[in-house]
Amino acid sequence: MTEKTIFKKIIDRQIPAEIIFEDQHCLAFHDVSPQAPVHVLVIPKKEIRSLAELQGSDSELAGRLLITISKVAEQLGLNDYRVISNCGESAGQSVFHLHFHILGGRDLSWPPG
Repeated sequence: MTEKTIFKKIIDRQIPAEIIFEDQHCLAFHDVSPQAPVHVLVIPKKEIRSLAELQGSDSELAGRLLITISKVAEQLGLNDYRVISNCGESAGQSVFHLHFHILGGRDLSWPPG
């Protein structure tokens, strides 16, 4: 049995998070180490390690995640924002549960990192 990720522990309410959206498929909460004035994470409740591990059978869930990102950004009053999903350690993924970062509230430079 593999150890639960921090995101699975948040889903299971084993550790607290500032949750701002939840439905039966997705969860959105504020990042504990924000990189912008607004920094929210959107995750599926289904355990998927990364974007690279999405399967064809996950297409409905993937669509729900994108719609959730849009709804959450609107809820937060963001007109301009960046969405990021790191895929793999070399890309900066530190929690191996698929997640999307919504960053906003300031001008975001390009290229990042």
